Amino acid sequence: MAWLTFHFLFVLFPGVFKCVRYLRGFWPFNVHLGPSDGLEKDLILPNGGTPAGTASPASSSSLLNRLQLDDDMDGETRDLFVTVDDPKKHVCTMETYITYRITTKSTRVEFDLPEYSVRRRYQDFDWLRNKLEESQPTHLIPPLPEKFVVKGVVDRFSEEFVETRRKALDKFLKRITDHPVLSFNEHFNVFLTAKDLNAHKKQGMALLTRVGESVKHVAGGYKLRSRPLEFAAIGEYLDTFALKLGTIDRIAQRIIKEEIEYLVELREYGPVYSTWSALEGELAEPLEGVSACIGNCSTALEELTDDMTEDFLPVLREYILYSDSMKSVLKKRDHVQAEYEAKLEAVALRKEERPKVPADVEKCQDRMECFNADLKADMERWQNNKRQDFRQLLMGMADKNIQYYEKAVLWFCTQGFFAFILLWISLVIWRSLEPPC
Repeated sequence: MAWLTFHFLFVLFPGVFKCVRYLRGFWPFNVHLGPSDGLEKDLILPNGGTPAGTASPASSSSLLNRLQLDDDMDGETRDLFVTVDDPKKHVCTMETYITYRITTKSTRVEFDLPEYSVRRRYQDFDWLRNKLEESQPTHLIPPLPEKFVVKGVVDRFSEEFVETRRKALDKFLKRITDHPVLSFNEHFNVFLTAKDLNAHKKQGMALLTRVGESVKHVAGGYKLRSRPLEFAAIGEYLDTFALKLGTIDRIAQRIIKEEIEYLVELREYGPVYSTWSALEGELAEPLEGVSACIGNCSTALEELTDDMTEDFLPVLREYILYSDSMKSVLKKRDHVQAEYEAKLEAVALRKEERPKVPADVEKCQDRMECFNADLKADMERWQNNKRQDFRQLLMGMADKNIQYYEKAVLWFCTQGFFAFILLWISLVIWRSLEPPC
C-alpha cells in the first residue's frame, strides 16, 4: 500500500513540481509595475533588481485589460488601419505558396479609396522591406519573420505555422503603419493598394542594383575612428540584449521539449488506471477518477505548451531580429560619420589659410545629423514598444500558468485527491478481506 501511495504521488505530482520550478527559474525579466506608472518605467533585464516598495496590481488580468484598453484609446486618433488575414494555399506547376489578404482602411489623401483589399505572399513583404531600407536608410525597419524553416522539423504549410506567420506579418505591417515616416512611404502605399505588384517590382530592380553598388563603395572606402558615447552605449546594449534573448529562447525551447516529453508520459499513464478499473469492479469509480484527473492534467499542460510555442517564442525571436535591424542602421550611421570625418580631414590638410568647406562635406554632415536624429527617435520608439510588448507577454504567460493550475492542480486537489483517497481506502479493505496465505 505504501508503495502505491509513493508511486502515485511521484508520478502525478512531478507536473506540479516542474511547473513550480519553471515559474521560479524561467522568467528572466523583472518588470516594475507600479500602481500608477503606466508604461513609463523601464523593463529591467537580467541581473537587475525590482525596486522596493512597488505595489502589485490586484490581478494580472486586470492590468492586461487596462493595457489593451489604452491601445484601443490610442487607435481613435489613427487614420490608417491595416490587417493581415485569410491565408490561402496556392498549388502551381512550379511551386506551392501561401498568400495573405491585406485589408487597408484610411482617410489619408494619399489613398484614392477609403478601403483596399489585396493579396500578397511572403516575397512581396520581403520586397517591401528592402524598398523601405533603400528609401529610408536612416530609419529602423521592422523585421520580417524568418523565411526558411528546417525541412522535416516544421511543415511550412501546416495550419499552426501559417497562423504564426500570419500574426508576424500582421505585426510587421502594423509597426510600419504606426511609424510617422515609414507609413507615408510611397512603396508602402503601392504595397497596400496595387493589384499587380510584380509590375512595380520590375521597375525598381535596376535602380536597386545601382544603389546597392554605390552603398558598398561608400561603406568600403572609409573607416570610422570611434563612435560617439551615446551610440557606443546603444551598440553595447543591443549586443547584450540579443545575447540574453538568445539564451532565453534556448531555455524556453528546452522547457517546451521537457513538457512535451512529460505530456507523452501522462497520456500513456492515464489509460492504465482506466484499464485497471475494467478489471476491478469495486475499485472502478476511484480508478476512473484518477484516470480522469491525469487526463485533465494532460489537457491543461498541452494548452500551456501551445501557448508558449505560439505566443512566447515568436516575440523573443522577433526582438532578436529587431536588434539585428537596429545594428544594421547603426552601422550605416557609422559609415556616414566615417565619410564625413575623412572629407573634413582632407579639407583641413589643404594649404589654404581659411579653406572653405565644400558643399559635399556640408551635405555629408547633414546626412550624419539626420542619421543621428532619426536613430535616436526610432530607438526611443523601439524601447517603448519593447516595454509594452514584454509587459503584455509576461502578464499573459502568468495568466496562462494560473489557468493551468486552476484546471490541473486545483482539480486534483478536489476531485482527483478524493478519488485517490477512495482508491486507497478501497485497496486497504480489499487487502484485509483477502484470505491469509
